[in-house]
Amino acid sequence: MLAGFLALSALTAIVGGAASGAGVRAWYLAMNQPPLSPPGWVFGPVWTLLYAAMAIAAWRVWRRVGADRSIAVYLIQLALNAAWSGLFFGARRMDLALVDIVAMWILIAATIALFARRDRAAAWMMAPYLAWVSFATYLNAAFLALN
Repeated sequence: MLAGFLALSALTAIVGGAASGAGVRAWYLAMNQPPLSPPGWVFGPVWTLLYAAMAIAAWRVWRRVGADRSIAVYLIQLALNAAWSGLFFGARRMDLALVDIVAMWILIAATIALFARRDRAAAWMMAPYLAWVSFATYLNAAFLALN
């Protein structure tokens, strides 16, 4: 089942990457960049590590309790994660992307709280994801304000 959770993470990454096509790079780079905006090459390695940690965390919880409410919340936030790139890059709707990422942040925090009751290590494995999405929320809001 670990392979299934890794596959879900990979699918989320593929959906997000599909929304970030070739024309997006020029659009993104032409925008006013907010302070602390990282270089583009940072995103791939960071997301790869985060998706792997998220999948392992969900698998650890699933292994203990099966498909319960914590896994359902995890899957919903994963769907919001997949939708964000399509909103921000694909539709170029930074406003809707901001709504999406705030909802995602809330559900990630809820996932961590639910995971903590089932497997503390799994909850801690989700913490870097929440930190990164917090930073991404700042970037989304800053891009919206500057552009």
